[in-house]
Amino acid sequence: MLVEFRDVSFAYRPSGVRRVRPFALSALSFEIAAGEILGVIGPNSSGKTTLVRLLTRVLEPASGEIRLDGAPLRRLAPAELARRVGVVPQGALPQFPFTVGELVLMGRYPHGPGRYFESPRDRDVAREAMDATGVLELAELPFDHLSGGERQRAVIARGLAQEPRLLVLDEPTAHLDLRHQVETAALLRRLNRERGMTVLLVSHDLDLAAEVCDRLLLLAGGRAMAVGAPEAVLDESLLASAFGCEVTVDKSETTRRPTVRLNWRVDREGG
Repeated sequence: MLVEFRDVSFAYRPSGVRRVRPFALSALSFEIAAGEILGVIGPNSSGKTTLVRLLTRVLEPASGEIRLDGAPLRRLAPAELARRVGVVPQGALPQFPFTVGELVLMGRYPHGPGRYFESPRDRDVAREAMDATGVLELAELPFDHLSGGERQRAVIARGLAQEPRLLVLDEPTAHLDLRHQVETAALLRRLNRERGMTVLLVSHDLDLAAEVCDRLLLLAGGRAMAVGAPEAVLDESLLASAFGCEVTVDKSETTRRPTVRLNWRVDREGG
C-alpha cells in the first residue's frame, strides 16, 4: 500500500485566545493503493481537512501511525515528504506576481532545496507538467491574468512538477463553473490512467467523487463511517446519517455511476 492510516487519532487543543469548537479525529484506519483515486467525502467539520494536514505533517497524530511507502511518515524529512506528496490546495493563490511557468517551476524546489536556479531537468519536468495539464501555451502569462479554470490547471501542473507518488487535491472544483469542473475531472482521470498517478481527492461534490474515484471514504464527526466502492458508500441511509438530510441515490444513464439528489421539501405559506 502507498498510504496507510493505522488507528490515527488527533484532537485540537482548546485555545484561550478565541473560541474553537472541540473536534477530534478518532481511530481512523484506511489505505490508499498505488495507482488508485480515493475520494474523501463528508459534511463540514467531519475531519477532511484534518486528514490532509496529518498526511502532509502540518499536524502530528496524538496516537496511531501514518505510513508512506511502508515507512513511518514521522521519519521523513520535509523535503523528502514533498518529493513524494504533492498538494493542490483549495482556492486560487491571491495576488501572485509570477508567470505560469515560474509557478510550475516552484514545484521542483523539493528536488533541489539548496539551489538558487533551476536545472535543465527541472525545466523539462515543468514543461511536461504544463503540457499534460494544457497550460503550456500560457507559460509566459502572469498567473493573475488567467481564468479560474486555467489557474486550477496551472496549480495542478505545479503539483505534477514535484513528481510525487501521491497527488492530494482539496476541493479542486469548488470555485469553477460547470465546463471547468468537467475539464478538471477529466484531467484527473487522464493523469491517473496515463501516468498511474495516485490521487487523494477531497470533495463536497458527491457526484464528482462518484464519477472520478475508484473508492470513497465517508467521514462524519471525525470517524470513518464507510470506505469502499462508490456504489457501496453512496448509500441513502449512510448519507442521511452522515449529512443529516434525506437523499435519493440513482445511477447515471451514461456511466452507471451513482448520482445523489437532495430530497427538497419547501413549505410555502400563504398564496
